[in-house]
Amino acid sequence: MQFLEQLQLHKKNEGSSTGTVWHTSQAEYINSFSPVDNKEIGAVRATDTLCYEKIIQKAQEAFIEWRNWPAPKRGEIVRQMGDALRKEKQALGQLVSYEMGKSLQEGLGEVQEMIDICDFAVGLSRQLYGLTMHSERPNHRMYEQWHPLGIVGIISAFNFPVAVWSWNAMIAAICGNACIWKPSEKTPATAYAVQRILQTVLKENELPEGLFCIVQGNATVGQWMSEDTRIPLISATGSTKMGKKVGE
Repeated sequence: MQFLEQLQLHKKNEGSSTGTVWHTSQAEYINSFSPVDNKEIGAVRATDTLCYEKIIQKAQEAFIEWRNWPAPKRGEIVRQMGDALRKEKQALGQLVSYEMGKSLQEGLGEVQEMIDICDFAVGLSRQLYGLTMHSERPNHRMYEQWHPLGIVGIISAFNFPVAVWSWNAMIAAICGNACIWKPSEKTPATAYAVQRILQTVLKENELPEGLFCIVQGNATVGQWMSEDTRIPLISATGSTKMGKKVGE
């Protein structure tokens, strides 16, 4: 199919990335089949423990540099990502529809949500305000300054395979955080395609490796993230069962 070729999806694809670099895992492939016609879309390799550790370390390193970028400069990167998604909206929307099973209009709408949140985040990058307060000390002022957390983990569900990630990742990015995304194992090809689209922006701007990461796999990978103290914040969307596990 033409949209698969346009998004550079192959029969077998790596699933572990620190941004521009794909890391070879020894884990099994996740085979993705379309609910539309039951045909195989492609296979994406799951993340193993070695790749996971590499990605965590790179994300930590990227955060140290990224947090010192001025917020409007971070917003400029997100603006470029929105433009990259605009260019691939039709193909990516088709893939969302084909892999997840929602209507084409819903698939295109989901990609548009990604574009919209990029625009929203760009504006927010110039609005990270803090209060200034009077002090009881003469010639003294107090002020608030917000600091990024570090690595933000994002676990998304199959029914919104890309939009939920963008809602979290773009806001986290303009605030100075690195992101690690674990998409649903039911929609691995869509997540792979999004990562490929972002790579152009990451390369052109020579961004630190580890800023936008992806790990693929089942609940086990999500459990690694939820139990990892190096990830101070996780946004998780999924089943009630998964929510209870993460909540613990």
